[in-house]
Amino acid sequence: MTSILIKGGHVIDPETGMDGLFDIVVENGTIKKVEKPKGKRKSAKGKGKSPQPELIDASGRIVTPGLIDMHVHLREPGHEYKETVETGCLAAAHGGFTTICCMPNTDPVNDNQSVTDYILKKAGMAGTVRVRPVGAISRGLCGEGLADFGELKAAGVVALSDDGNPVMNAQLMRRALEYSKGFDLLVIAHCEDRDLTADGVMNEGTTATRLGLPGIPNAGETVMVARDIGLCELTDSPLHIAHVSAEGSVQLIRDAKARGLPITAETAPHYFSLTEGAVMDYNTNAKVHPPLRTAKDTDAIRLAIADGTIDVIASDHAPHTSIEKDVEFDQAANGLIGLETSLSLSLQLVEKGLIDLNTLVAKMSINPARILNLTHVGLKPGNPADLTIIDPEKKFTIDVNTFRSKSRNTPFNGWNLKGKAVLTMVGGKIVFQED
Repeated sequence: MTSILIKGGHVIDPETGMDGLFDIVVENGTIKKVEKPKGKRKSAKGKGKSPQPELIDASGRIVTPGLIDMHVHLREPGHEYKETVETGCLAAAHGGFTTICCMPNTDPVNDNQSVTDYILKKAGMAGTVRVRPVGAISRGLCGEGLADFGELKAAGVVALSDDGNPVMNAQLMRRALEYSKGFDLLVIAHCEDRDLTADGVMNEGTTATRLGLPGIPNAGETVMVARDIGLCELTDSPLHIAHVSAEGSVQLIRDAKARGLPITAETAPHYFSLTEGAVMDYNTNAKVHPPLRTAKDTDAIRLAIADGTIDVIASDHAPHTSIEKDVEFDQAANGLIGLETSLSLSLQLVEKGLIDLNTLVAKMSINPARILNLTHVGLKPGNPADLTIIDPEKKFTIDVNTFRSKSRNTPFNGWNLKGKAVLTMVGGKIVFQED
């Protein structure tokens, strides 16, 4: 019998309400008990004594339910030179994540059982974090006909999205919301009006004008957020809005929630850590979609995280190599990698007093689990031992050369941060531990 004692950590679990010093006993991959510290344990002597458990000293550290990132691009199949399921899982483990949800914009697209099976097989071979695939809303992400939601559900997808491509046809989106409800699958909306975003490559405004680059207005996002809120109300089907970046979107979501609509929303760390100024030197690593916005938008995102309008912080991990990034700004691919920086950047919200640790853990663990209807939520006896240990005082400098991801496209290289995951456990197995 494998037994582990995680001793003296500050356990924060919004699911159970625990917030204090506890010992966690793990046996055979599951949580056996969570109890108040009992002091030093004596060594077992003589026959008939149970072997002593492996000890993990968590004193001075935070122990949380395993972090969940519900918005990740693993690139496999089709673009393994950017990332594979294996390298993405390693990056996730080093970032403190025990479960990640991978978007369907692979090649071939994850719009059928065979691709879902392939991803799950690769995740099993990797043997690190749990992978939960997201299936496509439309066949081939073309926005012309719905994928077979029943087949995808049976294969193991946990949600549906055409992320990377908006569903421009409102009637198709309506049918997706109606159809998905019967399979208890969440629709994750990529809110973008392509007629408004057109050839834009960064946020529309004075910075874009100064750089001579075509801009993307906030309305490119907010118009589609408004449409999808309307469709959510029409169908009474749950809707999750991805990567919220604009103040107007926040206002629309806040109002929809106040009216009791079944809407949830997420943002990513770059939308509360950076503004459009990050692209001033034509920095393609700061080219993302939706684009980085103004300080006013960033402030609105932070407030929305604090007041609960935004339920989830997700990385939107989007690996690209230098082939796609070391080119002219308007030709560069959109996206940045975030699995290995997401937690530390989000901890800055706690450091600045904008939210507390309970709120952060909820948005990076409990809320994604609830929204996706994942089972075994929280650090409860009988649940799989999926947990993250965080050193809130650990200071470090982001160095892309230490990343486990295959790609290096981040604007945060060289940033000095405080707070980091130092151990990640999945099913009682340590998949990452800081040296």
